[in-house]
Amino acid sequence: MWPIRWVLKPLVFLACLIPALHIGLGALNAAGVLHIGAVSLGADPVKVMLHTCGRWTLNFLMIALCMTPLKDLTHWVVWLRFRRMFGLFAFFYVLLHFSVYLLLDQSGKLGDLWQDIVKRPYITIGMLGLLLLIPLAVTSTAKAQRRLGRRWTRLHRLIYVISILGVWHFWWGVKKDIREPLLYVCGLTLLLGYRLWKHRQSLARVSVARFARTDGA
Repeated sequence: MWPIRWVLKPLVFLACLIPALHIGLGALNAAGVLHIGAVSLGADPVKVMLHTCGRWTLNFLMIALCMTPLKDLTHWVVWLRFRRMFGLFAFFYVLLHFSVYLLLDQSGKLGDLWQDIVKRPYITIGMLGLLLLIPLAVTSTAKAQRRLGRRWTRLHRLIYVISILGVWHFWWGVKKDIREPLLYVCGLTLLLGYRLWKHRQSLARVSVARFARTDGA
């Protein structure tokens, strides 16, 4: 397993940082610190940074949710070794998303932020998703998993609720063209539908086993 820990995981980690690196270079370019046309964020760099961070938050949530189906389909448990990393990157990008919104879009004015949260439902939903991600990030370590026991599994099922809130936030935030959020809706529906089907299969096997024991008795 050493190639996974010392080669593959660092490569995946670096790949996950590429969007943040692009945003950082683009911000420096927009501020006049750098002059690299290839990383230009366009005429409205704050909007591009905000939307890019938001999309990558959803992307990493979706990728994290893909790990279990991939493990089931390929019978390769190694997929699960990347799940925590992708979940933490979702948290990293949502923090960037929120930071850009607060510091650049709202100029750091907490009063304006609070008014937006109260008056604009899609921002309310987005903030709720961010708040729910915090306990998952804090308890993502192996030590926390051992300390919480079965409660850790129940707590981390919040990822389903968070993913729904994230896609909902994106859908409501789009003014006209809903094609892109619709793709996320379809993807999340498949991922959650698979888990529901798997849960029902598990319940069916338990019921058959109980019936067999009862019938044998």
